[in-house]
Amino acid sequence: MNGHALHPLMTRAAAEAARIARGVRKEHLDGPTPCADFDTRALINHWVLYTAHGLEHRARREALPQELIACDFTAAPAWADAYADQLDRAVAAWAEPAVWEGEVDLGGMAMPAVTVAQMVIKEMVVHGWDVAQATGQQLEVQDDLAQMILGVVEEHAEVYRQYGGFAAPAPVPATASLLDRALAASGRDPRWAAPTATSLTSPA
Repeated sequence: MNGHALHPLMTRAAAEAARIARGVRKEHLDGPTPCADFDTRALINHWVLYTAHGLEHRARREALPQELIACDFTAAPAWADAYADQLDRAVAAWAEPAVWEGEVDLGGMAMPAVTVAQMVIKEMVVHGWDVAQATGQQLEVQDDLAQMILGVVEEHAEVYRQYGGFAAPAPVPATASLLDRALAASGRDPRWAAPTATSLTSPA
């Protein structure tokens, strides 16, 4: 898939990520997520860093500065609006056809720009689902975008597992949606749901 075809998918994925972010409430931030190593705050900070700031920096072939890597984006009252604005800047940076050419240096490992963009779009959607599930929302993804995400997950799953990014594949029925298949291939249980407020506050 080339940049001409990918940019509209990136645009839609970014818009959905921004919508999910705006549905997060302060009381969600300390709750669990489908990513066992992350609470919602840590997951959101990872999501914002790599899918918004990271996406723009990849387009510009620039490394992420340390102050962004160490930032708690959720500490800002209007972090979701800031995330949406940064997503807009990132998507705009990829609107230039030349950005899709050549390679991007990922800390000593170069990859084609198209591949990098696909992987970041995957992060937008998969972590967007994580955030949505953790906060009682529903991620909405059309089949063409879900198909692309499934292809990226299947192509790069073993590399992600080598670095601890994915768990072992989860089982799903043959009738599972494209998105559920992608989630399962990434090691997620598509049926995962956050505990209710009652279960979070009930005594053990």
